[in-house]
Amino acid sequence: MKTLNLVFLGPPGAGKGTQAERISKRLGLKRITPGDILRKEVGKGTRLGKEVEEYMKRGELVPDEMVLEIIGAELKRVGQGFILDGFPRTVAQAKGLDKILESRRWPLHAVIFLDVSDDEIVRRLGARRICLRCGAVYNMITSPPRNNETCDRCGAHLVRRRDDEPETIRKRLQVYTQETAPLIDYYEKKGLLVRIDGARPSDLVTYSVEKALEELSGKIRKGGHRNP
Repeated sequence: MKTLNLVFLGPPGAGKGTQAERISKRLGLKRITPGDILRKEVGKGTRLGKEVEEYMKRGELVPDEMVLEIIGAELKRVGQGFILDGFPRTVAQAKGLDKILESRRWPLHAVIFLDVSDDEIVRRLGARRICLRCGAVYNMITSPPRNNETCDRCGAHLVRRRDDEPETIRKRLQVYTQETAPLIDYYEKKGLLVRIDGARPSDLVTYSVEKALEELSGKIRKGGHRNP
């Protein structure tokens, strides 16, 4: 399969991380997650890392221009054949990414959008449980512990995080709708959006993504794919 440059898009709890990790391993693509990169910069104590840390300490969002500078440097380091997981989050960031790619004459081949309803997201995230003792994570629907709400590893009682309470999840989805959902229309107009039903079992979602990327690679080989 031809080397691809991809973005994975979807609401919180849609399974972006899981699918991006699987596809990156199966196709040999580099998975880039902004959160990991920002933490790495902070850990290295770089100029940008120190600035990012100050924003994080104040509980503020890192400015777009700073995030774009870090993403641009990471893309330059890893080269083509990547998956951006969790970025861009806004149309402004998407336009900044366009400029970065255009400056290198790199195409963005597709944006994989995992389409999952709000009710399903609330159901999924509301079923998540964590062990405060050892850090194990479970899902009471898809990957439950063997003994009700007791950790398989250490036997401690499992709890639901405050972030996974239905009211909190609904608020997170409101933020997503306001800030990130407009990216669907943005990339659809560019002819890059690949819509995948993310409400199905994880393995079926992976299969659908792989089939879509196989078809895309075929079009690229034939010269029928439009790169904006």
